[in-house]
Amino acid sequence: MNHRAHSDPLAYRPRVADGDLSELLSVLPAVSIEGPRAVGKTRTAREQANTIYNLDDPDTLSEVRTDPRALLAGKPPILIDEWQRFPSSWDLVRRAVDDDFTPGQFILTGSARPSDAPTHSGAGRIVTLRMWTMTLSERWGESAVSLNSLLGGDRAAVEATTEVSLADYVEAIVAGGFPGWHAASDRTLRLLAESYLHRIVEHELPLAGRSVRNPAALRRWLEAYAAAVSTTASYESIRDAATAGEHAKPAKTTTTAYRDALEATWVLEPLAAWLPSRSHLSRLKRSPKHHLADTALAARLLGVTGEALLGADPTAGSNSNQGDRPLLERLFESLITRDLRVYAQSCDARVCHLRSWNDAREVDLMVVHDRGVVAIEVKLAADIRPRDTRHLKWLRDRLGPALLDAVVITAGRSAYRDADDILVVPAALLGP
Repeated sequence: MNHRAHSDPLAYRPRVADGDLSELLSVLPAVSIEGPRAVGKTRTAREQANTIYNLDDPDTLSEVRTDPRALLAGKPPILIDEWQRFPSSWDLVRRAVDDDFTPGQFILTGSARPSDAPTHSGAGRIVTLRMWTMTLSERWGESAVSLNSLLGGDRAAVEATTEVSLADYVEAIVAGGFPGWHAASDRTLRLLAESYLHRIVEHELPLAGRSVRNPAALRRWLEAYAAAVSTTASYESIRDAATAGEHAKPAKTTTTAYRDALEATWVLEPLAAWLPSRSHLSRLKRSPKHHLADTALAARLLGVTGEALLGADPTAGSNSNQGDRPLLERLFESLITRDLRVYAQSCDARVCHLRSWNDAREVDLMVVHDRGVVAIEVKLAADIRPRDTRHLKWLRDRLGPALLDAVVITAGRSAYRDADDILVVPAALLGP
């Protein structure tokens, strides 16, 4: 099954953010769409904007610098695209909203947080909407299990199947979720990912006011970070891996600057640990899990292909050539983490992870809502056994009714509830 093909690669594919943006604009005057470059912020905003100012265009930027208040002219919603190229536009919108709180006036989009950020945050005036790369449900159009329903705690019975195979998931990992990349060949995908990484280091970081003195060292650090995807490896160990065989290690201030700069452009997407304020859990680790903006970037940094991840024959029953299974499992988890972040935002929830201080207990993903939490394990295997759900059952014993549901997301074909009332869901069937 080739899920990369699409009847019209240039056609707009509906995003979960469409509904979020429409809802926010119906009640609020200004929304800032933020996220990594090329995730589709501008395209999504254009679907709802009536007036567009593209500050990525030199002529438009020049005109705005001459007459900044021109950004306020036009039929709303007014889209100010790449606002960080003229940071004063933020305060201009904030002041306009102070004067008139009518809903649906402005949409701002940005791919970096400028170092010369606006004096005023816009809190209470400009609401942020995050965007990520495309989810599996956005790309493939399948969805049988809603995260919003899981957060409702009804624990409904589920019976559904999908034709999506492990090879399809691997293709999704390597191809990535950037909207403009779906029709690309394997070689073109590698070139796109390489160009993306180069542009971030050579152009986007300087644009955000963060110069990179040693691009090669930053690239090595990024490669080490990619190797630690879906783990809580310390930043010291990432630094050591990036400088293996070198006697002189970069200072912590240098690698911290790398991390801060890459987080500012959303290339790094660390996942915070869950630290509940009220529960029977204690002594939990605080370290974040490491993730990049998209699994395609991790694959490119590590130089792995789909064939390398799967092995020579993904359908063979022999264990003689299973590919890089541990790395594939971690990239699969990163893929699911991205999807859950998108769906959780639409449900006014957030995604974290849980790990005990001694590593004896861990739950891959925790979707946290005011009503309670949904605990999720990510397993590449299609057949789920009791040992795969032991941490979920342990957590259920600790949290009681606060655990709204317990889920295992797999690369299998069938969705069902097992004998322990654990919901098993193929990744392709999960939606908002």
